[in-house]
Amino acid sequence: MKTNRTLFEQIGGTYTQAGDFLLPDLDVEECEPIGKYGRIRKRYLKEQRPILFNTMLLSGNLFQHLSEIDCACKERIELLTQQMAQQEGATEALKAADQMAWVRCMSSIHNRAEEIVLSELVCC
Repeated sequence: MKTNRTLFEQIGGTYTQAGDFLLPDLDVEECEPIGKYGRIRKRYLKEQRPILFNTMLLSGNLFQHLSEIDCACKERIELLTQQMAQQEGATEALKAADQMAWVRCMSSIHNRAEEIVLSELVCC
């Protein structure tokens, strides 16, 4: 005997009537917004690794992965920035003596740290 139930109904899904349409009752988990590096990783996966992107999306692991990448990138950039600033002498003394030199140095350090992190964690 053949049933007219959809696959969604066969696995326990239900629908709600909305006018002339049946809308599936989906329970979507609330998640934190994904930051800059998570969004870059998402675009990279979508454009360069579409099979991996679709697999992660369909398995429900994509947003957790993007959140983890975003946090790891932020931590790594902070660590690299501190280490590079110490090595290059971007200290509070320089900041007090010549603010523009300190800003140029820190901007350069941040850009280099970000480039390292993007190549190591996001686009790999």
